[in-house]
Amino acid sequence: MEILEITSAQNPKLKEVVQLLEKSKLRRERGLFVVEGLREIRACIRNGYQLRSLFFNSDILSSRQIEDLLTTSVPAAVGAGSGNASYGRGVAVFSLSAQAYSKIAYREGTEGVVAVVQERRLNLDDVKFGRRWQTPLVLVVESVEKPGNLGALLRTADACGVDAVIVCDPLTDLYNPNLIRSSLGGIFTNQVVACKNEEALEWLKRRGITIFTAQLQDSEWYYDTDMVQPTAIVMGTESTGLTDFWRNEAKSKIKIPMLGELDSLNVSVSAAVLCYEAVRQRNTI
Repeated sequence: MEILEITSAQNPKLKEVVQLLEKSKLRRERGLFVVEGLREIRACIRNGYQLRSLFFNSDILSSRQIEDLLTTSVPAAVGAGSGNASYGRGVAVFSLSAQAYSKIAYREGTEGVVAVVQERRLNLDDVKFGRRWQTPLVLVVESVEKPGNLGALLRTADACGVDAVIVCDPLTDLYNPNLIRSSLGGIFTNQVVACKNEEALEWLKRRGITIFTAQLQDSEWYYDTDMVQPTAIVMGTESTGLTDFWRNEAKSKIKIPMLGELDSLNVSVSAAVLCYEAVRQRNTI
């Protein structure tokens, strides 16, 4: 593995990383995004993402640790087999001084490694079922704006074995650094698709997946509904909730008990309650 050294914080390659961090338009145009952290980069590799370049702080990590990272095993189902010793051959690796690395580090308590990664965007027809459950379990989120909320939703989806997360009419870039950070790599471990409401609805209907909308009006308690059947849990924004588009298409409208004075939970908390109810029901049959 060849390692090149960068000592100046003004190096053009570092400036490119900073631009990718800051500009969603540039990320889309180049099909590249930035990931920081050992766990997140391993998740990239294990789930079939291709690293283009990797930068590490030589005061924090050794070249041996970087070599181990780049030989992370990729499951055969992803297409690379196990013992992926050749993976790192196409990755440009740079050793940075502490000053140079500080230019591109964007997390507190950095682990000392940042990668530039090739985008991989899924379409609805790319989604595969049966990863955990016999019947589909899908989480649909409409127009979620805050990267932190979407990141937390992705962590829940990973924990609950959700087959896919469908992000309808997204208001945030799926490869926003704050989303990647808050998801702890969940953007890579889940099957995530961005599309329009109409596309998601047609896809769900075509596959016979029952639509459950989370809303307070005209609803039944979430624990009185059958989530063992093919299920799509549809969540809206905290500020306005779901649009009438999804309300009108729901087979079941479900709600969570609210016993205090407030009438709203954080959308990621609500999604966790509902997804774990699906897990509970499916684990008791």
